[in-house]
Amino acid sequence: MTEATALDIAHAAMSTDPQDDAARLRFFERLADSELFLMLTEEAKDENISPELFDVADGRFVLAFDREDRLARFAERPVPYVALSGRVLSAMLAGQGIGLGLNLEVAPSSMLIPAEALGWLAETLQHGPEEVQQQLEEFLPPAGLPDDLLSALDTKLATAVGLAEAAYLVGTKTKGGGAGHLLGFIGAVDGAEPALAKAASEALTFSGIEAGAMDVGFFRAHDQVAAALARVGLRFDLPQPEARVVTQTIPGSDPEKPPILK
Repeated sequence: MTEATALDIAHAAMSTDPQDDAARLRFFERLADSELFLMLTEEAKDENISPELFDVADGRFVLAFDREDRLARFAERPVPYVALSGRVLSAMLAGQGIGLGLNLEVAPSSMLIPAEALGWLAETLQHGPEEVQQQLEEFLPPAGLPDDLLSALDTKLATAVGLAEAAYLVGTKTKGGGAGHLLGFIGAVDGAEPALAKAASEALTFSGIEAGAMDVGFFRAHDQVAAALARVGLRFDLPQPEARVVTQTIPGSDPEKPPILK
């Protein structure tokens, strides 16, 4: 049996209770983060692509699949395609009146996503964090945050491979007496800050929590602030890229594998 994908799991949760707003938000977040294989009419030429369009009673749709083998099973013949993220695809289709046929006929997550829903997703993904300046007086253990947000952060940060070493979620107090929460990234790669801040913002948005409930900061591993975060914070470990070791064997050096003469 084929292993369920992230979209299969999110779709199943959404289908179980169609009135559950949180489940619908999680599905669209997974759609945005997933790599999709879009069926084309011809091979892509540079940045120009021509998606295959299908007209049905509910409107016009492109077809995309979250696995290459699912695309192959649907097409039953070799077809050109391009791989792109759900966020890129939603932005590309926004405002064109074209919906998305997702995993049609080949997966539990088979569904037609109308153009209006893709437009909403594209607009939602445009919302980003705002930069503010404030003086923090104290870090505290995080408290009162819903499980949906913690789960959303854990899932979202798992996609940020190699962008930082770790992140800590803490409660904060400002010098003016205000209280809030901070997600502090430790050892972020140079230039990765905007992507990490947006990932945190999206986790907040798709968990259904009002914007502004969490701040984001960046610190070096040897900063005193990093140690303070580690003492009281909830730690999220970001996955690191696997080290690849390439070895070169000199022909004839292995007595079990003599060189081949041509």
